[in-house]
Amino acid sequence: MRRKPQLRGRAAQLARLLPAGAGQAARTPFVLLVVLLLGGGLIGLLVLNSALSEGSFRLDDLQRETKSLTDEEQELQRDVDSYSAPDALQRRARELGMVPGGDPAFLEPDGTVKGVPGPAVERSSLRDPVVLPPEAIAPAAGPAPAPAASDSSGQFLTAAPTAPPPTIPAPSAEPFTTPGR
Repeated sequence: MRRKPQLRGRAAQLARLLPAGAGQAARTPFVLLVVLLLGGGLIGLLVLNSALSEGSFRLDDLQRETKSLTDEEQELQRDVDSYSAPDALQRRARELGMVPGGDPAFLEPDGTVKGVPGPAVERSSLRDPVVLPPEAIAPAAGPAPAPAASDSSGQFLTAAPTAPPPTIPAPSAEPFTTPGR
C-alpha cells in the first residue's frame, strides 16, 4: 500500500479544508439520481403509452357507434319520406274516411267573406277526369288563319293568330276534410 505524502505549508492548509474520502462518497448519490430519473422516465412513457392506446380504443368505439346511429337516422328519414309522399298521404286520408274539401271561402281583414264555401263531397277518385265545356275544345269562332306564304327571300310569312289558343284548367289541389264538417 501506498502512503499519502505529507504536505507542508500552504498545501497542508488547503488539504485540511477538503474532507477525507470525498471522491467515493460523491459518486453514489449521483448514480442513484441518474438511475431514478431513467426509471421514472420509463414508467412515465409506459403510462403515457397505455393512456394513448386506451383513447384510441375509445375513439374506435365512438366512431363505430356514430356510424350505426347515422345508418339508423338515414333509415328513419327514408321512412318519413315514404310516409309523406303525396300518394301515401292520399291513401292514408282515404283510410281515415277523409274526402277532398269543397270550395274555400276567405275572410278579408275588414271582416267580409270572399267566396262561397262549398261542402266536401265524396268522389270516386281524386283523379277524376276533367270535363271541359265544348267551347274550350272547339276553335274560337272567327276567320280561319291565313295559310303560310313565302316572300322572295324564302322567308315564311304567317298571319298572327286572331284568338289565343284554348287553355285547359289545371286540377286544383283540394285539401282533405272529414265528411260532414
